[in-house]
Amino acid sequence: MTGEQGRLAAYCARIGWQPGAAFGPGELAALQLAHRMAIPFENLSIPLGDGIRIDSDSVFAKLVGAGRGGYCFEQNRLFADMLGALGWPVRPLLARVRLGPPGMPVPPRTHVLLLGAFGGETWIADAGFGGSYVPPLPLREGDPVATADGARHRLRRADGGLDGEWLLERAGPAAATDGRGDDHGDWQAQYSFDLAPVAPEDLEQANHWTATRPGTRFTTLRIASIVRDAGFAALTDGQLTLHENGVTRTQAIDDAAGWQRVLAEIFGIELDLRRIADLGLF
Repeated sequence: MTGEQGRLAAYCARIGWQPGAAFGPGELAALQLAHRMAIPFENLSIPLGDGIRIDSDSVFAKLVGAGRGGYCFEQNRLFADMLGALGWPVRPLLARVRLGPPGMPVPPRTHVLLLGAFGGETWIADAGFGGSYVPPLPLREGDPVATADGARHRLRRADGGLDGEWLLERAGPAAATDGRGDDHGDWQAQYSFDLAPVAPEDLEQANHWTATRPGTRFTTLRIASIVRDAGFAALTDGQLTLHENGVTRTQAIDDAAGWQRVLAEIFGIELDLRRIADLGLF
């Protein structure tokens, strides 16, 4: 078994998915969902002082070998590598995250998603959006795609944007997000992007800003989220939100042992109490 195929086998074991004889949009959707249900979104390497490395070897060692999670630059590096190993090359796109309160400042391009051809059509795929579950979508203005958490997503051309800019929108329960979404039945912007080529140095620059910029979400909070069978789980500092089958529960976590237990049981992340103390929560 070659190194690439060995990594693919380890990844498939990590997420509980097996490739079939063919690969198209349906398999892409199943693979991405399996990835998001097995590998949590998390930023804990930032407050722990470990830094974020986004080369293929480092990402594979952390998310597959060490059983950890990561944020978008890590998640979609791994997802792109595994799609390539399956014979489906993709390329990265950079996006501005719009999920948040009305009137917020225009954000920088600090989210990465993927673009590729599946089933004879161009699609976006995103295994690394931590705010909610974003399903793969064909790159066209069309019918919404529904997900098991009760949300719908659609793409449309961004009004007044740069030539070729697209807007991803979501309609669904706020409880199936990481807390930044509005409670709404109508459409809310998730992120905007264009199709311009993205160089590895662009990703390095965006990752460095995201991991080090003082006062931002990723440098001031301890965050984890994961997709569940019919919902979403989000942990932000000491607040846990579980949304499943239309029912939402919240729980305040007020000690290190409880935080350690939730991190392991809900998100599959094993940290010893010494490392949890290093997070500075308690």
